[in-house]
Amino acid sequence: MREKISVLCQKHRDILLYLVFGVLTTAVNYITFMALLALWPGSSTVAPNLIAWFASVLFAYGTNRTWVFRSQTRGAAALGREVLSFFGARLFSLALDIGIVYLFVDVLGFHPGIIKLASNVLVVILNYLFSKFWIFRSAMEKAGEES
Repeated sequence: MREKISVLCQKHRDILLYLVFGVLTTAVNYITFMALLALWPGSSTVAPNLIAWFASVLFAYGTNRTWVFRSQTRGAAALGREVLSFFGARLFSLALDIGIVYLFVDVLGFHPGIIKLASNVLVVILNYLFSKFWIFRSAMEKAGEES
């Protein structure tokens, strides 16, 4: 039974690690967002969301690059492309997140904590797909060749 679990974990390693670090990234985003809302009561959600996004994307890049997708990218130009791709893909999910939070919290008056969590679930899924199939694709292909 242990061997089956081990094989299953190894087979789905990237998804499991992404979920772990996705939860931690979501925690960075959510805590930063809620703390900034508490510091700026009555303000729009846009500025706190932007700051929370930046903090969480920095955290996510480091963890995704190192542990999830095991990127071996070296050299300034290649690393620059990887960073720009990572942040670029996250700009799309940022726009989606800001739109969802702004609409449901600022316009419709829903609870910011609940909406932020719901939005983050969608964002984590989209970010995984962007990372796996676009940003770190070559790192995953190389890791598959080594297995």
